[in-house]
Amino acid sequence: MEILKCEGVRKVYGSGGSQVVALDGIDLAVNKGEFVAVIGASGSGKSTLLHIIGSVDRPTEGRVVVNGTELSGLNRTQAAIFRRRKVGLVYQFYNLIPTLTVRKNILMPLALDRKKPNQDYFEQIVKGLGIADRLEALPNQLSGGQQQRVAIARSLIYRPALLLADEPTGNLDRKNSKEIIDLLKLSNRNLEQTILLITHDEKVALEAERIITVEDGRIISDERRR
Repeated sequence: MEILKCEGVRKVYGSGGSQVVALDGIDLAVNKGEFVAVIGASGSGKSTLLHIIGSVDRPTEGRVVVNGTELSGLNRTQAAIFRRRKVGLVYQFYNLIPTLTVRKNILMPLALDRKKPNQDYFEQIVKGLGIADRLEALPNQLSGGQQQRVAIARSLIYRPALLLADEPTGNLDRKNSKEIIDLLKLSNRNLEQTILLITHDEKVALEAERIITVEDGRIISDERRR
């Protein structure tokens, strides 16, 4: 089942002589349950692509369909709701709310919609991520690796159609980086979570089952590893 489709996606910033083409005709399809790494140097367009897929930004041309919804048809409010419910976002910087406990940070997307969590699923996530004993702690009481685990738990709480991870290990040492990637692989395998991972680290990319290389706003290779 196709969970993501990009057709002829272009993104242009500026105009005239100052125009910058960030994406130049991206065609991409991702099936449910895939773990895909998008790799490229700084400025290659990979983060711009993630922001467009996540409905944070809009393409200048082309269309993006996520879980059957064409994103160009959404206004700003609709895009924010869609992003919260259907797209999990994990960034290099954890973006946790410092005054809220780990539990409340994880449940924030549901709280915004006044929904109660599925307690069994919540426990499955926090146990799987190794943070079940830190639920009443504040973010500043956690290590970097623990904070990223909380960010991943928050991104999974709504059972999103797609999890987008933008350099999720960029702020971590090698040991914690490996643990975070192993946890993403675990959620991919055990929860059948579709993951699109943005990275410039080839070692991280090699953990995915499919590697897409972006250069100058174009896909130059798409390799299925297994």
